Amino acid sequence: MERVNAILNHETYRHCLGQIRECEKDRIFCHHDMAHFLDVARIACLINMEEHMEVSKERIYAAALLHDIGRHLQYLEGIPHEIASGQIAPAILKECGFTEEETEEIQEAIIQHRNSAVKEKRTLAGLIYRGDKLSRSCFGCSAEELCNWKKEKKNLKITL
Repeated sequence: MERVNAILNHETYRHCLGQIRECEKDRIFCHHDMAHFLDVARIACLINMEEHMEVSKERIYAAALLHDIGRHLQYLEGIPHEIASGQIAPAILKECGFTEEETEEIQEAIIQHRNSAVKEKRTLAGLIYRGDKLSRSCFGCSAEELCNWKKEKKNLKITL
């Protein structure tokens, strides 16, 4: 997991985290922070093991850590965060030692993490999509009734 830890310490990654934190400081709804990124990674790893998919843990963690890293650009410039994150991630991945092939797969998972068409795919993109959606604890959120998500989209019970 050396390369994953390199992501955590990457200057651009740290800068983006700070920008997201600033943009979300008054947000009452779900945050896009390290807790969320790690929840996505861990849930995706569980699904990966349960479904015997054999996607590497390092690729899962890299994609989970980076899937929302462009969120601040959505707040500040209106760029959809999956697109912004997909644009930011390749340079970080390359500088952290990921191969071109790994970078392309991780980038695709980041770009597709909001696309329900990948939900059932047995790919990294499918894992990140499901991990992201399952990571939200709507059932315990104090702002759940104010949230504009449709009821069928909310996690109102624990599932996996």
